[in-house]
Amino acid sequence: MSGGDRRDAGGRAYKYLGVRGAELNKIIVIGNLGRDPEMRYTPNGQSVTSFSIASSRRYTTSAGEQREETEWFNVSAWGRHAELCNQYLTKGRQVYVEGRLHSRTYETRDGQTRFVNEINLTDVQFLRGGSEQGGDESGYAPGPAGMSEEAPPMDDVDDLPF
Repeated sequence: MSGGDRRDAGGRAYKYLGVRGAELNKIIVIGNLGRDPEMRYTPNGQSVTSFSIASSRRYTTSAGEQREETEWFNVSAWGRHAELCNQYLTKGRQVYVEGRLHSRTYETRDGQTRFVNEINLTDVQFLRGGSEQGGDESGYAPGPAGMSEEAPPMDDVDDLPF
C-alpha cells in the first residue's frame, strides 16, 4: 500500500504513511543539568561522559492549581561529544540533547540488578550559559560543526562501572 489519505470504519480521515518495516528511535530533550558531567574511559580507551538533565513542564489542574512536573533523563555522550560535554557543561546549564533511547542493565556492588533507560547522545546544543561561555545575548551557543555522531556499539558499556 502506498501513502495517502484514508478513512477508518467510522468515516474519520487519517493519513497513512505506507511505511513498512521502518523503525525510529529518536528522543529530543531540552533541560538543565542536574549534576556536573562525569567523563570515563572504556577499557579500549573510548571516552564516555555521563550526565543527567531535568525537563519540567508547568500546567494548571482542573481545580485551577498550578503544578510542575519534572522528568529526569540520563545521558551518555561518546567520543568527541564526550569531550565537549565534559568541557562545556556544568550543573544547571541548559542543553538541547538529541539521541537514541537505550535500555540496559547492570549489577551493583552489592549484587543487585538495576535497569536503566538512557539517551545515547547523537547531537547536542549548549543553550543558556551566557556570553562568557561563547554564546550570544540569548545564551544560545551552538556546538561545533559536525557534532552529530553515532555512539559506538553498546558492547563496551558492560565494562563501565556505572
